[in-house]
Amino acid sequence: MEQHKGHRMVPNRTEESSRVISISDEPVTYVIGDIHGCLRPLQRLLEKITPQAGDEVIFIGDYIDRGPESREVVDALLKLPYRCVFLMGNHEKMLLDYLAGDDGGIYLPNGGLATLQSYGGDFANIPPGHLSFFRALRPMYETPEYLFVHAGVRPMVPLDKQELDDLVWIRQEFFQFVGRFPKPVVFGHTPLRQVLLTPDRIGIDTGCVYGGKLTCLMLPSREVIQVAGWRG
Repeated sequence: MEQHKGHRMVPNRTEESSRVISISDEPVTYVIGDIHGCLRPLQRLLEKITPQAGDEVIFIGDYIDRGPESREVVDALLKLPYRCVFLMGNHEKMLLDYLAGDDGGIYLPNGGLATLQSYGGDFANIPPGHLSFFRALRPMYETPEYLFVHAGVRPMVPLDKQELDDLVWIRQEFFQFVGRFPKPVVFGHTPLRQVLLTPDRIGIDTGCVYGGKLTCLMLPSREVIQVAGWRG
């Protein structure tokens, strides 16, 4: 792809479009929505983005459960050559709670059986590298311009006082907050028919595992790249 001094040509593609746009030659942040064990959509999406030195790829959580290839998704993520930030989703939290005997019986009925099957029917088969990956996931990630979190934040609560359960589970209290957050919050968790783009809330879970799309948000341009989701 031809590059011009001071600018970089970056693809902005959906399944129907191959439009190419030009943006300034500043670092790009790519934010990828909920994958849920859908390996092929993840592979197709990664083929559409072109992170370069200085760019960052942020994954919003929920890599596992519901879809058929949770183990394979984690394998793929661990092999990525990019500078990546991996956030914790409620499904990774449920898995860790289940392994600790503290899930309250909610994990397997909420997509965990698919993950169990992907590990050969026995969670003892989870490789140590995968366990380390799950345990090292970040509850949130903040930059000067944005806050990235799986589900959202509890309004009017300082970030250092937020509860992990809220960060990975919250919905209505976050959505219905009529005020404005100090900086835009980029989140997943709640499946939407299309990307939610408002001044202070950007939702990028577009239901990949439910036959929707897997979404990547490019920042600072707010361009959207999407591929078709799982068709199982």
